[in-house]
Amino acid sequence: MKQDSRDYSSSKTSLALLLSAKGLAHSFDYTLYEDLNLDIYEKDTVAILGVSGSGKSTLLHNLSTLLKPKEGKILYKDRYLYDRDLSELLKIRRDEFGIIFQQHYLFKGFSVKENLEISTMIASTKIDNELLLKLGILSTLKQNVADLSGGQQQRVSIARVLMKKPKVIFADELTGNLDRKSADDVMDVMIDYTKSNNSALIIVTHDELVAKRCNKIYRLQDKRLSKIEL
Repeated sequence: MKQDSRDYSSSKTSLALLLSAKGLAHSFDYTLYEDLNLDIYEKDTVAILGVSGSGKSTLLHNLSTLLKPKEGKILYKDRYLYDRDLSELLKIRRDEFGIIFQQHYLFKGFSVKENLEISTMIASTKIDNELLLKLGILSTLKQNVADLSGGQQQRVSIARVLMKKPKVIFADELTGNLDRKSADDVMDVMIDYTKSNNSALIIVTHDELVAKRCNKIYRLQDKRLSKIEL
């Protein structure tokens, strides 16, 4: 049965503000967005919709320590993110942020289990077989990741991130390689994780059905980020 991330109280009095963007702007050869503001609380699942080239992935990189915005500030736990030194940024990225890319970046010469062990060793956690079962990849532990389908590789990359217990998860086209049932199953897992761990999930996606599973939906269009009322 589908879980809905919108079934908790809308009151934020007991939920901490995790991440806040204030007046963000970014450009390369042209301006992608400007004066962008966004607040992310514990238990939030946030979807950002937009056409290709609108700046969705760049925004995700700004928020996740990968790319400093041209203008504006990002606060994480009430401290400016990019005012911290590089070693602290790397520690946040390693210990508190989880980033799921469109490209899986798995170690292709290794088995699924070995790929997961690298993550759990860094985070001092253990392989969660129940999670692997929910993601439908428990039976693949001994397989080389190069022999898996694109959808299976995507779910391994998701498991690898979740097993390090991040506080904020950033996902670029989280379900892009998955069929509809697998996408729904993955969203069930992600929503359950955010609720159980007082964490947050930020997804950039083209998939409006995936977006509708989230408790906040935004559209990045014409250089502006606009909230879509549910």
